[in-house]
Amino acid sequence: MASTAPVKARTGSSRERTSTHEGFLVHRGGRWMKIAAALALALILLYIFVPLPPGHFGSTWLGYTLGTVGALLILWLTMLGVRKRAITPGRWSLKAWTSAHVWLGLLLIVVGTLHSGFDFGWNVHTLAWGLMMIVIISGIVGIWLYATVPAALSENRYDSEGAITEKQMVEAIRSLDRQIHDAAQPLDPESAGLVNRSLEEDPFAGSFWNRITGKYPRDATRFASSELRRMRAYKPRHADDPLDKVDALLTRKEAMLGRMRRHLKLKAWLQAWLYVHVPVTFALIAALSAHIVSVFFYW
Repeated sequence: MASTAPVKARTGSSRERTSTHEGFLVHRGGRWMKIAAALALALILLYIFVPLPPGHFGSTWLGYTLGTVGALLILWLTMLGVRKRAITPGRWSLKAWTSAHVWLGLLLIVVGTLHSGFDFGWNVHTLAWGLMMIVIISGIVGIWLYATVPAALSENRYDSEGAITEKQMVEAIRSLDRQIHDAAQPLDPESAGLVNRSLEEDPFAGSFWNRITGKYPRDATRFASSELRRMRAYKPRHADDPLDKVDALLTRKEAMLGRMRRHLKLKAWLQAWLYVHVPVTFALIAALSAHIVSVFFYW
């Protein structure tokens, strides 16, 4: 009989902890939120009350000013990825930079829309505006995910025995597999074949859609457990039936698999929004370049 290695003891850490952490959205009393709001209000008032000649608003002095500010702001916002590699304290700490990135990114909605003069059409100019909005909206989704998912991750890690890490989840599944293998030795070939499907299953297998939704319709462990119960319903019950132990172990494994897959799902959501945000940012820069070239050379 194969030996069963013990799973590492839980940390037992308590969920009751007090945090004085200041989020990047309200860094320094929401300094960048206030700056962005003040600039947005000032630009809207300029757009409403400053007399400008008729025609394309983007070709006026205010339109060019807004366009220049918007283009420079977009280029500066793309530097956050570079800035993340250097952790420094003070006024331009990473937290301050991230706060400015978020609020000035939202300011772009006002800057870009006013620069367009609300003149939208099927052209490269509107394409640049549309890509900008997709980048901003995906960024908002990212903020929401970072505000909610970590708490869900923490909740998934804790139970009555304390905290469990991702590594410990994997170790627990492997330990259960060894126990299931030993308990299934007396089973008939058909039942043993079902159990073997569960043992051979890769717990990390599955498509990106499986990972992001947490749905695994072809889960071998769930299938084996349900089929063994169906088969047992037509067989006489007797004491010390090995199927009882196998069924109990499969149930425990199914619960642990569900827990680990919830963990992987939440981690995937933290990364998935970037698959929209980053590529569309590069597309925005390309469309913005085409917009600038077309305005200065062909408009």
